[in-house]
Amino acid sequence: MKKLLLSLALLCASQLALALAPYLQAVKLAPGEPAALLAQVESKLQAEGFTVIGRHLPKGVPQHASLVVTDPAMLEIIRSLGGSAVIASGIRVGVKSDGSVSTMNPDYWYRAYLRGQFKGAQTAVTSVQTRLAKALGEGAGFGGDVAEADLANYRYMFGMERFDSTNSELKEYPSFGAALSAVQEHLARGVGGTRRVYEVVMPAQNVAVFGVAMDDASTGEAWWAAKIGADHIAGLPYELYIVGGKVYAPYARYRIALAWPALGMGQFMGIVNAPEAIRNTLLRVAGGGN
Repeated sequence: MKKLLLSLALLCASQLALALAPYLQAVKLAPGEPAALLAQVESKLQAEGFTVIGRHLPKGVPQHASLVVTDPAMLEIIRSLGGSAVIASGIRVGVKSDGSVSTMNPDYWYRAYLRGQFKGAQTAVTSVQTRLAKALGEGAGFGGDVAEADLANYRYMFGMERFDSTNSELKEYPSFGAALSAVQEHLARGVGGTRRVYEVVMPAQNVAVFGVAMDDASTGEAWWAAKIGADHIAGLPYELYIVGGKVYAPYARYRIALAWPALGMGQFMGIVNAPEAIRNTLLRVAGGGN
C-alpha cells in the first residue's frame, strides 16, 4: 500500500511539473504611475538586448499597463517559420501602480502560438526566458495552469475554439500589401475605438502582426478585463495578424481563455458578449465591417 501511495504521489508531482502558468512574477518596484514604471522596466529590458516596440496603457484600467518588446533571435526564428508564427513576435511585460511587475511566461505562450513548430524555437525561447529573468527577476508562476502537452492544441473546454478555428479569419484581400495597407489605415483612423500598440511587419515572408488596444467603453477590453482580473495585464494587448492576403485574430473564447486559463465558467458567462464584441471590433480594423 505504501508503495502504491508513493507511486501515486510521484505521478501527481510529475503531472504538476509538466503544467505551465501563463505569467511569471518579477521583482516588485516602488509604487508609482504605470507610465513611470514602464520606463523603469524598459531600461532594464533594453540592457538585456530586447527592443521596445509598444506601450499599452488601457483606458478604463488606470492602474495597469504593459510593455511589448521583441528579441532579435526570436524574430529570426519566426521569420524562418513564417505563416501564423508571426503572432508570437511580441513579448509582453505588465506593471501595476503598486509596483507589481509580471511577464508573460515564454514557455507557455510560445508553445500555444508556435504549436507544432515550438521544438525548433525552443533554444531561442529559453534564451528569452533567461534574459527576462535576469532583467526583471523571476518569481512564481500565476494565472492558472495548463499542461504543456495541451498548449499546442489548447481550448478552454469541449466545443470551444482553438488557435486555428475558422472564425479567427476576418478578411481576405488580393495581396499581402493590400491587407497590410488596409489594417494600417484603419488603425491610424482609430476605427471602432482602436489604437495601434505595436506593429511587426516581415515583408519578405508576407506576414505582419499588430497589437491592438480596444478603447470603446462598451465594447473594448477594459470592461471585460476588469471583470475577470486585470492583474493578467501581461496578456494584453490583443493581436491581429496577417498571412498573405488574409487578416486574422484569434477568437476570444480561445484568446481570453489562454490568457486567463483559471477562469471559472461563471466568470466566463459574465463576459459572454465579449468574444463577438472583440471580433466585430477587429473585423472593422480588418476592413470587413461597417
